Amino acid sequence: MAITFHFNRRRLAGALALGASLWASGAIAADDAFPNKPIRIIVPFTPGGVTDTSARLVAEHLGRRLNQQIVIDNKPGASGNIGMALAKAAPPDGYTWVMGFDGTMVINPHVFAKVGFDPINDYAPIGKIGDATLILVANPNVPAKNLQELIALSKKTPGGLSYGTSGTGSTPHIAGELFKIRSGAQLTHVPYKGGGQAMIDVMGGNIPLVYTAVAGAYNHVKSGKLKPMAVSSPQRASSLPDVPTFAESGVSDFNAASWVGFLAPAQTPAAIIQKLNAELNATLNDPVVRDKLRVLGIEATPGSPEAFRDEIRRDLGRYGPVVKAAGIQVE
Repeated sequence: MAITFHFNRRRLAGALALGASLWASGAIAADDAFPNKPIRIIVPFTPGGVTDTSARLVAEHLGRRLNQQIVIDNKPGASGNIGMALAKAAPPDGYTWVMGFDGTMVINPHVFAKVGFDPINDYAPIGKIGDATLILVANPNVPAKNLQELIALSKKTPGGLSYGTSGTGSTPHIAGELFKIRSGAQLTHVPYKGGGQAMIDVMGGNIPLVYTAVAGAYNHVKSGKLKPMAVSSPQRASSLPDVPTFAESGVSDFNAASWVGFLAPAQTPAAIIQKLNAELNATLNDPVVRDKLRVLGIEATPGSPEAFRDEIRRDLGRYGPVVKAAGIQVE
């Protein structure tokens, strides 16, 4: 009897190990009961910004598809590093995600001496939401009608022209430094603690330029309170089709579009990731959701987790030289 008992235990242990392996690899489909409790999405920034509002928008519609509540949990601090570190440490069960943003994922690791996370190995990408177009805008009194005139003006202005952004090491800051490298424009960065005050100052004439997301500048451009110079995406923004790109304006090899997407902690079962990716893509293909994202300046880009991971890895390598050339470092 003892021999039979030990043999069955080994068989049971082997079966359990095989089942765990198949589950982790995604060979077994995700449990139909998943999710059976609310999902938390950590947003590493304060409420109200484009990262937060786009997360809430997609979560609202995605929650309906999953038939489960999705709760937004804002955890700001250290340019997003605090929220990312919290998400990394969460249980890998599919019930905690984080809103990934290119500034946090692929710029911060070059800017900060320590970020507290590995953008490639600490997360399992669920899927990219979309690209957020950036725009360079000017106070209406700046005597330049287009980007080439602005470049010329910067070169003959003592000390160059100042441009405001939402902070040191932010995506708009990196875009401004890339603009300097590609065009030779003489610009001085003025970091703010958020994009709102930068907007107030450029409209008030305290600074001549601001680099920001299209969503933050859209209403002011439409009302004539700000003069658009160019958008930094490869194509024109659908919400501002009359504004040229940097490439169209004579600044070649320029692409500094921002992006947002959802990630889970590393080791989240592949079957759960696949299910969430399928539902996210279905949400992003909904015309209502796509139109609402466009209002925020985001073009929906449904795709695979693998494609999202590849983009993170590619951008991580692409922005490193720009940060180094600009000498941007935060201890």
